[in-house]
Amino acid sequence: MAKDFILPDIGEGIVECEVVEWLVQEGDTVSEDQPICDVMTDKALVQIPAVHDGVISKLYYQKGEIAKVHAPLFAMDVAGESVNNEAVQEDVITEPQTNTSPTNLLEDFILPDIGEGIVECEIVDWLVAEGDEIEEDQAVCDVMTDKALVQIPAKYTGTVQKLYYQKGEIAKVHSPLFQMTIVGSAAKPNVDINQAVVKAQTNAVVEKTASVVKTQQATKIINQKAVASPAVRRKARELDVDLTCVPGSGKNGRIYKQDIEEFVKGEVPNTIDTSPLNSDASQSAVQNQTQNQSGGVRVEQIKGIKAAMAKQMVASVSTIPHFTFSDEIDLTQLIALRSALKEQYKAQGVKLTMMPFFVKALSLAMKEYPVLNSKVNDECSELTYYNDHNIGIAVDSKIGLLVPNIKSCQSKSIVDVANDLTRLTHSAREGRVAPDDLKGGTISISNIGAIGGTIATPIINKPEVAIVALGKLQHLPRFDESGQVVSKAIMQVSWSGDHRVIDGGTIARFNNLWKSYLENPSAMMMVMS
Repeated sequence: MAKDFILPDIGEGIVECEVVEWLVQEGDTVSEDQPICDVMTDKALVQIPAVHDGVISKLYYQKGEIAKVHAPLFAMDVAGESVNNEAVQEDVITEPQTNTSPTNLLEDFILPDIGEGIVECEIVDWLVAEGDEIEEDQAVCDVMTDKALVQIPAKYTGTVQKLYYQKGEIAKVHSPLFQMTIVGSAAKPNVDINQAVVKAQTNAVVEKTASVVKTQQATKIINQKAVASPAVRRKARELDVDLTCVPGSGKNGRIYKQDIEEFVKGEVPNTIDTSPLNSDASQSAVQNQTQNQSGGVRVEQIKGIKAAMAKQMVASVSTIPHFTFSDEIDLTQLIALRSALKEQYKAQGVKLTMMPFFVKALSLAMKEYPVLNSKVNDECSELTYYNDHNIGIAVDSKIGLLVPNIKSCQSKSIVDVANDLTRLTHSAREGRVAPDDLKGGTISISNIGAIGGTIATPIINKPEVAIVALGKLQHLPRFDESGQVVSKAIMQVSWSGDHRVIDGGTIARFNNLWKSYLENPSAMMMVMS
């Protein structure tokens, strides 16, 4: 009897996908975890596996058609279905008799969604070991995504039984991260189709064709567990390359597209011994040979935060018509106010810098010009206005540029903003920003002047409509009301606006209001609610 395979959830907010390629045909015999097809979402290329052994009886979509999540993708005759059902029933019946510890449950911890669009992460460090007793909310491990360093906590109290990944390996979202015995829980079945999807992506089988069988028989297998992304595996299939024979240049032997290209060209030796005892020496040999052949040129993969920033910036400048507006602000009075209050609030544990005043003044000005706190859709047919002023602060962290945002600045005092800013800045510099702190920003500030420089052309953090760059603070000669030359604390500021929804006059008037609050802090205090 044919059984439909229902396309599972393949990403947060994903409701449909395009069938890029079928890897099997109707009538083919397939095994569990064998890749069936590649589908493209608006975020990534995903490989869909079989969850049973059997024979493909029907493919419901043609190549290039749009498949719906939670709808049948293909049908298959499951091998030994009746036998398996009887076995399952027998297991269920006998389970109470074989369970020696009915109050404990052995359960896998499934790596949850840890950021919008995140499908995998690197294990940076395990904070526990197999056999350790842990408590609910205890930190279990640190993982690195392409946006931040995230700490994964335990959901239950119990004992760690198994760690599925080693330090440095790549873990997949929605796949088991570790296994633990949960204290005081009743056993329950745990079947998740999404686990099978991720499992197949991790252990995808690279198909071999007759044209390269002889060559690959002469090629020595150098990595039994080829670590590579679905896109890399797809390229390997297109070039008929066995990934187990390709030396990986990434951490822990991770294979990139460039490694496949070099392998095909014959630029990387395929007989290097990468057994565990010689892994360090083999990686060193690959690096040395690559350096020798490139004449001393070092090639570095763009990944993690840098890769995410590159994609974001390209998307911004290619779809948003930027225009820049620059001005200077006299911060003499604001510096005097901050100096008078600094020590008083320091005694209360508040770090009062200049930035909280910039943030609060920005929020006050946006009340008068709400278009600065809006977002436009890709078609530029709708403009969404936001009540909350979630102001992002660009931070130069050790893992790359991060832009956490202070939520609801319109309802916070300068002290509240200062406390939030201290927390976010500290977390960002350590690379440990919570995913929620990176989401939902509505406008951004880049304090490039803290490093140096006066004028900049900042790139808008899409889908926001404006960003401001703060230049360095300088004491410069200026004329006072009586025409006398005096020393003033001057800062240059540079705005970039989305010219589809903001014109020059709007940004100029908005900047003038923001500037007036900063140059006359007493006026800013009077309008604060």
